[in-house]
Amino acid sequence: MSVRRPVAWIVAVVLLAEAVGVVALNWLLGVVVDRQDMSLAGLDPHMMSVSSKIGGIVFGLYFALCALVALLVALRDRPPAGLGKVLLISAAVVHGLLGAFSWGLVGPGAFVFMVVVLGLIVLLLMTYDVREEPAAAGQRPEGGKGGDGAPVSPPPAPTTP
Repeated sequence: MSVRRPVAWIVAVVLLAEAVGVVALNWLLGVVVDRQDMSLAGLDPHMMSVSSKIGGIVFGLYFALCALVALLVALRDRPPAGLGKVLLISAAVVHGLLGAFSWGLVGPGAFVFMVVVLGLIVLLLMTYDVREEPAAAGQRPEGGKGGDGAPVSPPPAPTTP
């Protein structure tokens, strides 16, 4: 088994745990806002509470979908393609931005967590991006073609003038 599969499993588990954590945190914040019954700049407290809960659910579903993509990568042992790759890249960007904001707002612990998750996602994307070389040195690449897609042929015979 290559090193790629455990990385994909770890990313799937971490993203799923983060999805649950995001939903729980936003739900808790929504409950706190609802129980305080205070207005912020004239906003309705109930609407702020509902918005926090809905935002947490949407963000949690996004991370759960990213975890599903990582899980499929681990099960199939193939790189993510199409929408899955876009989801993982967007999750890496989100973790980079959240890491940048979390240093000042939450502290260095949250920053380190975000950077570790960012690193795991990038590691997952990069380990599956490696092009594998043919097994033997004399073996021709797929389809008998060279690296540029042109057919592989012997060099022309030298001619004498």
